Amino acid sequence: MGSRPAQFAAYAGLWALLIASAILAISFGPADIAPAEIWSSIFHHLGLLPDSPVAPLRDAIVWQLRLPRVLAALGIGAGLALAGTVMQVLTRNPLADPYLLGLSSGAALGAVIFLLLGAALLMPLGAFLGSLAALALALLIAKLLGGATPSRAILAGICIAALASAATSLLIFWSATGDSYREILSWLLGSLSGTLWSDAALVGLGLLLCAPIILMSGRGLDAFAFGESAAASLGIDIVRLRWTLLAATALLTGIMVAIGGAIGFVGLVVPHAVRLAVGSRHRVLLPMTMLVGAIFMLWTDTAARTLFDPRELPVGIVTALIGAPAFLLILLRYRRVT
Repeated sequence: MGSRPAQFAAYAGLWALLIASAILAISFGPADIAPAEIWSSIFHHLGLLPDSPVAPLRDAIVWQLRLPRVLAALGIGAGLALAGTVMQVLTRNPLADPYLLGLSSGAALGAVIFLLLGAALLMPLGAFLGSLAALALALLIAKLLGGATPSRAILAGICIAALASAATSLLIFWSATGDSYREILSWLLGSLSGTLWSDAALVGLGLLLCAPIILMSGRGLDAFAFGESAAASLGIDIVRLRWTLLAATALLTGIMVAIGGAIGFVGLVVPHAVRLAVGSRHRVLLPMTMLVGAIFMLWTDTAARTLFDPRELPVGIVTALIGAPAFLLILLRYRRVT
């Protein structure tokens, strides 16, 4: 996909698929809603259609229930895929993603602490602080082991993830009672049930703050792929770039986990799949990964919401059921290629 026309066609195709997927996802559910009704509801609330022909109940289903959830799913998928791509490059480890490096588990622990303290509105802040603390601890442990090499960072991240998960479970077991226990457990497994416009707005804000920083670092990430020495020889401030990208990734992960829970495999599988299709040039890879991650997350959440209606699966279960076999296939493909 080296030529510009091919890249433009790929971007256009993915955007068209994303929009079509969003409309279809909104239409699915106990109350089937036609695409024309969905567009009418959206245009009406945007002020582009003075009188909506959609019945008030169906309009509320579209605007208050399904549309915020769809937008949040798109944003979370894009954010987690982007974070996973950055982690894989900075650590030069194909197994790296926010989950394996402990960011997701740390974010979940921070969010649960704030939730149990009665500060549910500050859960995004707790998730960010938790992900940042997990990242700092993982890098510190790796350094104490003899240097923050990619393999040591992964091992330290796994250790931090296990500790954070155990601490989260202990807090829930000790403090949660009644229905709150089930709600927290469902959220930890990954759930977008009950997503509000404020949640979708926070996801959008996280992408708005972090995605441009990462997307504009494509040249630096290309250099990082060949090692820190190669990046430094090209005049890149590797320390500044690394910490800028790690901070942006920690913030992005914290926000996504605060809204959707600890959803695994999105940041691991999607970057590999896109890399196989478009190559390793990050100016192309990063935006493509965002789009594919958004579409993947939307359809996994739609499956979680509709397949076993009226019961709803945690979306983290669906991403794992799809992501684990997909990752095995990707590993086999890499083995054949290399």
